[in-house]
Amino acid sequence: MPTGDWSFADFEEGKVIRISRRVQYLVVVHSKVCAEMHPVDLSVDDLLIDCDVQTTRRSGPGGQHRNKVESAIVITHRPSSVVGQASERRSQHENRRIAITRLRINLALSVRTQRGDSGDYQPTEIWKSHVNSMRIVVSGKHQDFPPMLAEAMDVISSVQFDVPTAAQRLQCTTSQLIKFLKIEPHAFSWLNSARKTAGLKSYS
Repeated sequence: MPTGDWSFADFEEGKVIRISRRVQYLVVVHSKVCAEMHPVDLSVDDLLIDCDVQTTRRSGPGGQHRNKVESAIVITHRPSSVVGQASERRSQHENRRIAITRLRINLALSVRTQRGDSGDYQPTEIWKSHVNSMRIVVSGKHQDFPPMLAEAMDVISSVQFDVPTAAQRLQCTTSQLIKFLKIEPHAFSWLNSARKTAGLKSYS
């Protein structure tokens, strides 16, 4: 029997998912499932409630100073086992900030939630705040980029990788949506791989 903060449930022919009682969302990695909230839509503080944070010594060259302080940070999101880590800075604080950013990007890439399958889908306020006259205006370094990436990938997945339809539901042009995915190369590779599997033409 599960104990502590986690409960477990069978879903989709025996596949096990974990349900966080604290924030009440469902997580299935690399699978589409109805969820109340994608983990990257949480505040950083709420996200970290469901994470294990470890400090380790930095590896590699750097001489004596590199091994004196445990400044490397590894953050693991328990429901999905997705990891974000950083070790390139001497400051533990800076590595923590970078690791959180990488965790949010990796969650956006790895966790799919079901949204956008309805023709009357309305994008989130975060998404709409970065779309102006059908153009997406956001940097890959902006704090809103991970939730926007998750939303775009969720909507694209929900329409079977039909990018023009996804773009219509996200209130942007097809070319802008493709350009947005290219900000994160793994997202663009995901799209083309999925389209290839579905027998669709890849984007360049």
